[in-house]
Amino acid sequence: MLTIGSIVWGVLDIPRAVDFWTAALDYRPREQPEDDWATLVPRQGPGTRLSLMLVTSDKPARHHMDIFAADQDAEVDRLVGLGARTVDWDYPDLADYVVLEDPDGNRFCVVQS
Repeated sequence: MLTIGSIVWGVLDIPRAVDFWTAALDYRPREQPEDDWATLVPRQGPGTRLSLMLVTSDKPARHHMDIFAADQDAEVDRLVGLGARTVDWDYPDLADYVVLEDPDGNRFCVVQS
C-alpha cells in the first residue's frame, strides 16, 4: 500500500515560501530550512508534509493542492492577507472552491468543506 509522504512544491524563494505556507497551514519547518529545500509539517498532530524545492523557472509548476476550509470566505481573506492572490477563473455553477496563487504564482484551491 502506498501513502503520500510529501507534496513537493516548486518555489523561487525558500524563506518567503516558508513564511507563507507555515502561516497559511499552521505548519512548522521539520528542521532548519536549507537554501534550496524545506520540509514543513503540522505544528500539532499528524498530517501531510509539504516540501518546498527551489526552482529556477519563473513559470509555476503544473500542480495544485486543495485546502479544505469550514469558513471558506474567512480563509480566503486570511490567505490573501498573507500574500496569496485571487485568480480570475471561469467557475462552474455552484463551485465549492476558490482558486488562489501563492506568492510564487503556484495555484491552489480553497474548498468549502
